[in-house]
Amino acid sequence: MIVYSLVNQKGGVSKTTTAAELWAGLNLLGKKALAIDLDSQGNFTYFAGAKMGGKSALGLLTREATAEEAIQDTRLGAFVPSSSALSGADKIIDETGKEYRLREALSELPAGSYDYVIIDTPPELGILTINALTASDFVIIPAQADVFSLQGIEKLSHTIKTVKTYCNRELAIAGLLLTRYNPRTLLTQSITSSMNELARKLGTKVFDTAIREGVAVKEAQLQRMSLSEYAPKSKPAEDYSQFLRELMTTERGEASPSGFSE
Repeated sequence: MIVYSLVNQKGGVSKTTTAAELWAGLNLLGKKALAIDLDSQGNFTYFAGAKMGGKSALGLLTREATAEEAIQDTRLGAFVPSSSALSGADKIIDETGKEYRLREALSELPAGSYDYVIIDTPPELGILTINALTASDFVIIPAQADVFSLQGIEKLSHTIKTVKTYCNRELAIAGLLLTRYNPRTLLTQSITSSMNELARKLGTKVFDTAIREGVAVKEAQLQRMSLSEYAPKSKPAEDYSQFLRELMTTERGEASPSGFSE
């Protein structure tokens, strides 16, 4: 089972959209993919058509529910929903070993239950994101080609380094994914160059695939459909499909991330 977390404390970078398209795409390929929504806003939960109010991701972290109890079967696949109470997780989850709660919950799933777990994280670097990173094999960092994304990634890198040191030595950054991309502007070209330099410092890469912006993204979300279902010929759908192929190539070791450079 391979666990991916989508992380960026900066909002508006298509983090949840990327998590949703990755999860849906894997299931459409015949993989067994479980998704977990750790963001109290619940946007991923809405997209999945899952129900809030029962056993949720918060229950996994408070040990009030097992992963099997919290998983809902949705039209797009297996899903653990958000809870609005996740907004107070840093106060609720304060016991020793709090960083390992999600990892422990996933370890209790029967062997072979899932090929992948996709975790959507909130736009802040608190205990929820720490739990996601501790439970993950890889981090995907969605980012726009702007200076604020560069600043956010530098801050995030310190959190990832800390988790690697104390909680999860095997954690690796799969790569930086450029989203809402417009290759025509000079600013985009300049920032992309800076992104590649930052990625080298982090011992990872900027994915070759960039996700172009398109109205089909919001339309598909409104219909609670993946882009490959709603508008398979749209530019964002083509990009996400290509990204999934690139990511699975990375898994096979052809472009394996090596962690942080010294």
